[in-house]
Amino acid sequence: MNKQSGIHYLHEHKGSGDAVALPKELTRIRDTVVAGLGDLLQGAFDAVDDSLFELANNARSNNEQNRYFEAMREIRIKRKGVEKHFQASVANLFSHPPGASGPAIPEKSSQATADTLSLVQNDDLEEQVALNAMITKSRAYFQGPLIQLQTRFSAVYQSASEENPVNPMAPEHLCSAFVEATQALEIEIRERLIVLKQFDRYVVSNLGMLLDEANRIMIQAGVIPNFRYHGKAGEQGRRPVSGQSRSVAEDTSSTDYSSGVADNRRDEALFEQIRQMLAQQRAAGGSATPRSSDPNLHVVADTELFQLLSALPQQQPRDYTGTDLSEGEPLVVDLRALVEHLLRNTHTTDGKKPALDEMDEDLINLVSMLFEFILDDYNLSAPIQVLISRLQIPILKVVIKDKSFFSKANHPARKLLNTLARAGIGWSDSDEKARDKLYDQIHTIVMRILNEFDGDLTLFDKLGEEFDQFLARENRKANLVEQRTRESERGRIKSQKAQQTVDQLLQEKLARHRISESIRDILQNGWSRVMFLAYLRDDVEHRWNQSVRVVDDLIWCLHPHLDDEERDEWVRVVPALLKALRAGLEEVSYNSSKLDDMMSELKHELTEAFRAHALAEARETPPERSAEEDVPVVQQTAIERQQELEDAAIAEYIAQIELIEIGHWVEFNLVNGASFRCKLSAIIEEADCFVFVNRMGLKVIEKTRTELAHEMRRGRLTILEQGALIDRALDAVMGSLRRKSA
Repeated sequence: MNKQSGIHYLHEHKGSGDAVALPKELTRIRDTVVAGLGDLLQGAFDAVDDSLFELANNARSNNEQNRYFEAMREIRIKRKGVEKHFQASVANLFSHPPGASGPAIPEKSSQATADTLSLVQNDDLEEQVALNAMITKSRAYFQGPLIQLQTRFSAVYQSASEENPVNPMAPEHLCSAFVEATQALEIEIRERLIVLKQFDRYVVSNLGMLLDEANRIMIQAGVIPNFRYHGKAGEQGRRPVSGQSRSVAEDTSSTDYSSGVADNRRDEALFEQIRQMLAQQRAAGGSATPRSSDPNLHVVADTELFQLLSALPQQQPRDYTGTDLSEGEPLVVDLRALVEHLLRNTHTTDGKKPALDEMDEDLINLVSMLFEFILDDYNLSAPIQVLISRLQIPILKVVIKDKSFFSKANHPARKLLNTLARAGIGWSDSDEKARDKLYDQIHTIVMRILNEFDGDLTLFDKLGEEFDQFLARENRKANLVEQRTRESERGRIKSQKAQQTVDQLLQEKLARHRISESIRDILQNGWSRVMFLAYLRDDVEHRWNQSVRVVDDLIWCLHPHLDDEERDEWVRVVPALLKALRAGLEEVSYNSSKLDDMMSELKHELTEAFRAHALAEARETPPERSAEEDVPVVQQTAIERQQELEDAAIAEYIAQIELIEIGHWVEFNLVNGASFRCKLSAIIEEADCFVFVNRMGLKVIEKTRTELAHEMRRGRLTILEQGALIDRALDAVMGSLRRKSA
């Protein structure tokens, strides 16, 4: 394909040849994006290889099969070069960013006439249409993150302006870089479109996580951290919204910032309600008088209390090599008793009795109730639950140091706890801790908090950032594996469904007629393959009904016909029938050495049927039914009645199964007492099949709706809650206090 085809190509910016020095945040984004796109592109090329192999396996002729195998060989040989070229082009986009993003077709094409358009080859036009569709879809789907990122990039690059904004990660630039890289592939348009399709499925469709990561890095660097996007095309801003527009912005904003503000307001209100209920309990217990006004008490300041907690000896060794914090039961600490013990052993300078103020007492009670919920939370796997339980005293120190822990959803320590719990939801007891990177990472974070937290909350920011980067890498790998698993399962289940449909149809048709063994062999061992492929290709080629019609015509032609019109019809049908049978069997590579003999035998059978006038009446008379043959009907009726009772019993559970969405985690409990956790990856409606995968994206089990409902009815299936841990804990604490106040 030549580069004047009308497709928007990425042109290399060749100036003096000197390397352009980028700010560190841009360098970090560039390295992250190049590595991420490289991983995604590997998955795309793996899918291309699978697609071409499947097409070659189902090819109609040797020439077509050789074409696909040649394309596979070409791509395998040049794949590494294409990947390197693409990554280098993407890196170059950051050093020499293109101008304003626009449509995939260059501006000069807007002036194209009928004469110039006629010069565009059909192959080039097909590729251009596919590329433009890919770009348009991605720009619409990632509109919010793209606008935010373009605004932030334009603020960093000095060459950018409002009329000419900059976004190196715009889909049109990335797609053009890929098209340019694939020019080295000497393949035809059909195979090239397959490559573009898989690039769209595996790379472009997964740009969201890279866009979000780039925005996060920009926000951390202080580049327009409070940017708001209003969700309407063309509306964007670089400054925080103020005045009358603030309420509108908070209602319509699609950024994490605005959602964080809403969460903070909700948590502030909830925290105040909890404090009021705790105050009512103190009043009911006769402690309504503020302790600060009691002349006999020395109210301990926050700094004093923090120093007392920091003086506690570590319960775990500082060198945690060989030490597993998740061994044993969860660490239950009576924080109230612990603090009272510390106060009793504290000597004040004024000789007064040390005591807590009301706020600190409320916070201690709240932390205790918080960890009571965590230790009873079934959604956390046992080892992760034990690890988090080790953080009771550090979290109490955090709360004493910074009382906004409960009132701010974006508090660094709170965010880290939520992230640890969310990441560990899919961790099963059966996983090997010694070789599991996720468990080791969480274990390390918990130990570092125990050993290093001295009041500096930036430790939680640092650990949170490191853990987010770790999860991004792990999730990227798992998503690729999961996507391949999902596609593989869809293909396998569709093939299984096709085979079941073919077998059932042939069995029903052959059971109603007397057919010779040779004809049965043709249909069951030969033509069934044609029907199988026709079922799989029916969405594209609509050949399924034709393959079924051949079976019906063959059975009809094998029976004698006395009516003149039917005999005339027989004469018209048989030649086309024989031609269709031979063509179909040759297409599926049926035994060529036996095909001629088989077709000769088939012609003989058809001729005998045409001549058999005397047997017509006998063949049309249905065989008498014996008494024994009626028994299964009664048994089937009983089975059907039992099935109706079962369906009624699980109806409510079916409704719960319908609520499970893609990405939700569940836990299966086996009869032997073992359990495992998995995530719903795909729902294949045509086969009523739910496919579940583990954290690594590998398939672990598949079930139908009815089977899942029965598992839930027996108590062997539990849907896990995936909301933020601290949010759920606060809601539970609120409910507990309300019940006590009632």
